[in-house]
Amino acid sequence: MSFTLLLVSCCLPPTLSLAQPMPAPSRMPAANAESVGMSSDGLNRIGELMQKHIDAGHIQGAVTIVARRGKVVHFSTHGKMDVEQGRAMEPDAIFRMASSTKPVLGVAAMMMIEEGKLSPSDPVSKYIPEFADMKVAVLAEPADRDVSPSWVNPKGDVPDHRLVPVNTPITIHHLLTHTSGLKSGGLGSAVDSVTRRKDDTLATYIPKLAKVPLDFQPGTRWSYSPGTGLDVVARIIEIVSETPFDEFLRKRIFDPLEMNNSYFNLPSDKESKRVVISGSDKWEKLKGWGPTKYVSASGGLSSAAEDYLHFEQMLLGGGELFGHRLLRAESVKRMSSNQVDDLYSGLTGRKKGRQGMGFGYTVAVTLNPDAAENNRGKGAFGWGGAFGTQSWTDPERELVAVLMLQQPHGPTQRDIGEAVQQAIID
Repeated sequence: MSFTLLLVSCCLPPTLSLAQPMPAPSRMPAANAESVGMSSDGLNRIGELMQKHIDAGHIQGAVTIVARRGKVVHFSTHGKMDVEQGRAMEPDAIFRMASSTKPVLGVAAMMMIEEGKLSPSDPVSKYIPEFADMKVAVLAEPADRDVSPSWVNPKGDVPDHRLVPVNTPITIHHLLTHTSGLKSGGLGSAVDSVTRRKDDTLATYIPKLAKVPLDFQPGTRWSYSPGTGLDVVARIIEIVSETPFDEFLRKRIFDPLEMNNSYFNLPSDKESKRVVISGSDKWEKLKGWGPTKYVSASGGLSSAAEDYLHFEQMLLGGGELFGHRLLRAESVKRMSSNQVDDLYSGLTGRKKGRQGMGFGYTVAVTLNPDAAENNRGKGAFGWGGAFGTQSWTDPERELVAVLMLQQPHGPTQRDIGEAVQQAIID
């Protein structure tokens, strides 16, 4: 029995078993939970909770990992990676990450900031001139006041509108913090007529976005740009690094961190490792997609649980893992510090901001754990994806956690977060 298989077996409740052996041990060492101040019994609850949600039909399966103080104390598979074929979830299963891609872009941007290739305060037009004269969409009435509605149904009747100049240019900071107003669900997004062609690349598509009216004046609101804003940053990284974005990530992040199952276009020999998503209209649409030339930093990555363990552990380590320093500790701190004052509203769109939370560069940040009620320590940061993936780094507790799902089920995510918190005993 391999060392990693031994670890996983001891972390599974007796009612669960692995259909196939685990792969070779991770570069990260494993340890008994109690040796790093956690409870084995507490971590075993993760398997029980996952099985509860699988039995209820909420999710088809998952891979879960917890590491504390640099040691892996829980690494477990649950349910099915292909329900129709009855194939059990495998530890190296590959998941569609959707917006869990975004923190990887955040690290890439911080690398370029460290190296002086760009600055958060730089206007986008410094690198992509088409963005020099952006406009903001506002309601036609009242004519004496510029009103930008927080959300407009793009499939409904679009209100009469007019365009006004930006008060301040869009900057890289605005894009990294979702305060740019670019394609974030408001009036500008509703009147947007720019479409992306199948053969577009970042280089051909991003300049077209300068024609899209903004949803609000940059810097005045937090509103999530789910599929666009960070792609602009990816294009800027291509320009300043003189490297295609996917090649940049492979050389500068994936290879050093041994993220060997992370791809924008999954190689044919790894396609069989991809989770077949059950009961999802989105999945039915995705199945027909072939390789893409458009490398989306907003949501295009596919990856595996152990890869994201390495990514989060690097952040917990102040930018270093496996002898490779990707970022200085101060850059990680900057990325994971609140950059938006009290603007962060979260995906529910609260007008007065989400209690106890802030937003850094591509990640949400826990400012007050009691108010946030998210089972994380002060300063914890992370993000998730539309298919249910979620991972976070918790410096106060010296902990990282990875939850790989392919169904977006909030109660499952909350249950796992609570189980991890309750398993900490010192």
